Amino acid sequence: MMATLLRHQLGSRNTNMINRRAFLTAVAGSFALSTSLTTQGTASIQSGRLALYANVGPDLTHYEVNVEALTLTRRDTITLPDSVQYAWPHRSRRFLYVATSSTAPGNRALPGNSHHLVALKIDEQSGALSLHGAPVGLPTRPIHLSTDIPSENILVTFNKPSALRVYRINEDGTPGEEVPQVEPLDAGIYAHQARVTPDNCLAILVTRGNEGTPTHAEDPGAIKVFDYRRGVLSNEVSIAPDGGSNFGPRHLDFHPTRPWIFLSIETQNQVGLLRMNDNKVDPDLLFRVGTLASSGIGRARQAAGPIHVHPKGRFLYVANRAEQTEDIGGVQIFKGGENSIVVYEINQDTSEPRPIQHIDTHGIHPRTFHIDPSGQMLVAEHNLPVTVHDGDKLKVVPAGLSVFSIKHDGRLEFVRKYDIDVGERSMFWMGMV
Repeated sequence: MMATLLRHQLGSRNTNMINRRAFLTAVAGSFALSTSLTTQGTASIQSGRLALYANVGPDLTHYEVNVEALTLTRRDTITLPDSVQYAWPHRSRRFLYVATSSTAPGNRALPGNSHHLVALKIDEQSGALSLHGAPVGLPTRPIHLSTDIPSENILVTFNKPSALRVYRINEDGTPGEEVPQVEPLDAGIYAHQARVTPDNCLAILVTRGNEGTPTHAEDPGAIKVFDYRRGVLSNEVSIAPDGGSNFGPRHLDFHPTRPWIFLSIETQNQVGLLRMNDNKVDPDLLFRVGTLASSGIGRARQAAGPIHVHPKGRFLYVANRAEQTEDIGGVQIFKGGENSIVVYEINQDTSEPRPIQHIDTHGIHPRTFHIDPSGQMLVAEHNLPVTVHDGDKLKVVPAGLSVFSIKHDGRLEFVRKYDIDVGERSMFWMGMV
């Protein structure tokens, strides 16, 4: 069914209306496989034709998704040059772009020497992945990537040193040359995500900064907003409340029909709101709402994680993550904390998010989660096995994929978890295409 076109034109420089279905599936992070595009560019989604891809190190595995039964069926695996960091689909759903790196995550990780941008072809019938063209070498570890709205360019985010680079997409879908920038870019400290606004006129770079320690002062966070035109970034504006102090943003997501940008603030465990107006992002951060069910005082480190708006725009979902351990008798034991998805109801008049549920994810550190395009199913990925207290005994909570049903009121109901043996590696990205 043809989706209603977006009614909000957020900039005068781009008069092309962006289809709501394409916007939902391309920029919200929940991706539907399509086999054709109509003359208006609408993705035609085959019934039941949905794939989930999840990595363990450099291995990227395809799972067939049954939304009605809320099940995942493991299919084939492709091995990439390095460990998967992030992935994003082409607008046509024929290709998947993957950022890989031999650098381990974390501020103290030793830098690797192999980093790539890889294009994969998605089989239209089975969803199987195959290498599409030669991998493109990158200078350092990429932590995130996304395409612009028409999938003409790929925006690649690097965390150390913080940077944003743009690469052309060739006519055959392979990644091409880097787009030269006219102006030098201030990429802040510890960039974590870059997204292009639904009108394709602005690029927004989320820079987290770093929390302060007893020996190192806090590095401020910021939102960097650029004019965006065919891969070229210009006229940078920095949004940093209180100079970026106590402001550690991680990811953002766009409301499907309103000019609202929802932001997960990792280091303060909050959700914030920015508004777009007259082809700009207003600098005032609104509605800093907590993500935790309790204060978290005296516990291990908590961190807000990925954020996704429900396809219908009524609800917002954010992950709470905790994985810190302590040595007890020579064994690293989980120190405790919330590993959960918090559900917010979005006031459709004021945009204010109101928390209505905190639900355990049945694993440790839900680093990524995605919502299927119909808005009925949420899958959360847990990256590592962790030993936990189980009464007076110990047990290992495996890495894996937790499946939830999304109810009509937006609340989640846990259905099942697929445990995955990751060995010495980790799961780092998962998404539905």
